[in-house]
Amino acid sequence: MKVLVTGVGGQLGHDVMNELAKRGHEGSGSGLAAVYSGIPDGTAVTRMPYYCMDITDSTAVENVFSKVRPDAVVHCAAWTAVDSAEENGNREKAARINVDGTENIVRACRKAGCRLMYLSTDYVFDGRGDTPWDPDCKAYAPLNVYGRTKLEGEFVVAEQLSRYFIVRIAWVFGVNGNNFIRTMLRLGKDHEQLSVVNDQIGTPTYTYDLARLIVDMIETEKYGYYHATNEGGYISWYDFAVEIFRQAAELGHEEYDKDHLQVRSVTTEEYGASKARRPFNSRLDKSKLKANGFELLPVWQDALHRYLKIVGL
Repeated sequence: MKVLVTGVGGQLGHDVMNELAKRGHEGSGSGLAAVYSGIPDGTAVTRMPYYCMDITDSTAVENVFSKVRPDAVVHCAAWTAVDSAEENGNREKAARINVDGTENIVRACRKAGCRLMYLSTDYVFDGRGDTPWDPDCKAYAPLNVYGRTKLEGEFVVAEQLSRYFIVRIAWVFGVNGNNFIRTMLRLGKDHEQLSVVNDQIGTPTYTYDLARLIVDMIETEKYGYYHATNEGGYISWYDFAVEIFRQAAELGHEEYDKDHLQVRSVTTEEYGASKARRPFNSRLDKSKLKANGFELLPVWQDALHRYLKIVGL
């Protein structure tokens, strides 16, 4: 199968390309940089075909599609800087990438007759209550620009294609990029105490594990809306931080143990307002995956352990 992956300079695109290579699929990556800009880790993605493609340029998209002639597209490219999307100068940029860029990909998919995997977010919901969000729930009410633009991208996909997967994910971390784990480890080295919010609830998603599921899915025709995160239960960002430091200390880094670093549990209000409002309830119901025969992701605690070892902690 020929698969075009957008946004391979990011966390998920990197791992999807490597998963495609493992299975013998012909993966081609794309991004804004002139050459592949991800970490030079020597994995398959660093040697696989790469195309410079601005998804907001319809002609550029058509040109790449004509060269790759994909059977499927995994659309990872997106504006994901949640807070900066709220700035006046960036709102239109976020919409151009997440909405207009997605529409260019969708049109090219329709013309090529290929299937599309669109990665979305828990931020399409308002985060009220404590019930896990069903993937087919239509009670959308995004709280910020990022969530609104990703939702509009969903609408473009669902309205113009019939062969599509829309997969919402949350709290993403991977080896190729910045994430909450890297931020915590960096801050933990320089502080004796950190404050982390305890009232935003969800589950982390390791891109290495998610990439396996994504390729599983595009090998089928079980189209529709899905939710995907690691298993292991719903937690707060505070819970996640505590486990990050516990495992880091267990791996021999005493600067993260309880004698050297205290993690303070605070509410979002106590922590202080950010530019973008965040949902409190990011619980995602993943039962549809199992109902359609897909293997669920491993527990997040194990995913965290594997990640810390890979990044050399």
